[in-house]
Amino acid sequence: MSDLRYPIGKVPWPAAAVTHEQRPRYISDIEDAPARLRAAVQGLSPQQLDTPYRPGGWTVRQVAHHLPDSHLNAYVRFKLALTETEPAIKTYDEKQWAELGDSRTAPVEISLALLESLHQRWVLLLRSLRPEDFSRTFRHPEMGVVSLDKTLCLYAWHGRHHVAHITSLRERMGWGGAR
Repeated sequence: MSDLRYPIGKVPWPAAAVTHEQRPRYISDIEDAPARLRAAVQGLSPQQLDTPYRPGGWTVRQVAHHLPDSHLNAYVRFKLALTETEPAIKTYDEKQWAELGDSRTAPVEISLALLESLHQRWVLLLRSLRPEDFSRTFRHPEMGVVSLDKTLCLYAWHGRHHVAHITSLRERMGWGGAR
């Protein structure tokens, strides 16, 4: 693997619009992310949790806390886009969030439970949507107008991306249990 930042590659944006056939797979990826994260950190010692997944990168603990931080923001963006006309959303500095005390020291179980509950709600919402709802948009300050389809694709990848940071570290370090 040449670039430890992208163990599964960069976001595979669909060449055309997301199809009705692709959405269930993306939703399944979102649904499976909490269990994948739990499996990825299972049995790691505090020292292992505080190991960066790559030189200069976040620790496993920070990655585990980043996922619910990021996915909470995504969930709110979905709700805003579904209830408002092209709402302007606020960004957040994920690097600074990862440096806050809770992200650096809190037990990962807190974020595992949060991610599980959040994804239960999010998947219920996603499965309740009509195909046309996925064309709704929000305005991102840096990305411009973004559809819920594009956001769905991004976050299906995002969970797999960060879990792969942890599982690839486990494999490189010989820690076992990587899935």
